[in-house]
Amino acid sequence: MKVVVDCRYTRLQHHDGISRYGARLTAALARLTPVTMLISDEAQLTMLPNLPWHKISGPTSGLEPWVAHQINKLEPDVVFTPMQTMGGSGRRYGLVKTLHDLIYYRHRTPPRDLNPVIRVIWRLYHLAWWPQRLLLNQADEVVTVSQTSKALIEQHRLTRRPLSVVRNAADPPAETTTPRTPPVTRELVYMGSFMPYKNVETLAMALHVLPGYRLHLLSKIGRNDRRRLLELAPQGALMVHDGVTDAEYAEQLRGAFALVHASRDEGFGIPLIEAMAAGTPVVVSDIPIFREVGADAGTYFPADDPDAAAAAIRSLEDRAHWSELSRRGLEVAAGYDWDASAAALLEVLQRVAATRSAAPRRS
Repeated sequence: MKVVVDCRYTRLQHHDGISRYGARLTAALARLTPVTMLISDEAQLTMLPNLPWHKISGPTSGLEPWVAHQINKLEPDVVFTPMQTMGGSGRRYGLVKTLHDLIYYRHRTPPRDLNPVIRVIWRLYHLAWWPQRLLLNQADEVVTVSQTSKALIEQHRLTRRPLSVVRNAADPPAETTTPRTPPVTRELVYMGSFMPYKNVETLAMALHVLPGYRLHLLSKIGRNDRRRLLELAPQGALMVHDGVTDAEYAEQLRGAFALVHASRDEGFGIPLIEAMAAGTPVVVSDIPIFREVGADAGTYFPADDPDAAAAAIRSLEDRAHWSELSRRGLEVAAGYDWDASAAALLEVLQRVAATRSAAPRRS
């Protein structure tokens, strides 16, 4: 079986969520079966495993609807793409697409790093369901990253194709982690963007009833977001880092009292897994995807209630409870594993290849 993986969404220098998903699955899948990568920029190879590759047009190119004509030359049995937008017109191979979540139907602000034309198309695309259905039904099968997303895709009847879960995961910690001792300090960490649905304002306001606590905002932040959040929080209670390295992030997690999130909606929740893998408890908003990811290791509160957020954080001041959540978190995080996800993906790819091989060929 010749497997080709679409790695054209790989970011340069630093992965975002989809870039990491594609790169890590590619590496894990290659440990199970031979894989050839598709790239659109040779600089992407620095972020990818050392595997055979072919360069084709970019995923936002005007050629994308007919990209199959370039891929057909490689004679793959099946192609996997970590997005749903790959064109399928004229393909002579099996195709498995990924739909990560439906968050942009509820929060239609496009990712800020897209060029203006793509941002307009992105926004228009998410004004109706039919474009998504059209793209997904061009595939042989569809995968998504969580049971929460699978339920939503089924609820909105977005595809007639078989739908499977190939779970997202997080990179394992650089060093082996055991359940931590509760820290003396009360340092909270937040990793994520500052888009409105992230609701970081609730965390800033909760600090008014959390004397002695400090909240570290680790992500890159714009000037207006910085000013607004500093005004909402008590003086000196908010530490704005404006971006950290992977090593700095790991150090912050290892020393934190808790990772906190107040999102009203999420596609997944990688920071929760990263924190739990470091033995750090997570205190997060009570939304379905966080319940799925955090399971019984999470502490939950209503998203728009600063007092409830503060109470949930203070519940960890019981040292025995803190230690128990640290232990549970390590167990939950261990279940999110790229090798296990790659094995689930391989089953889908083999099924698609076998189905197409058994189908009668047209003359």
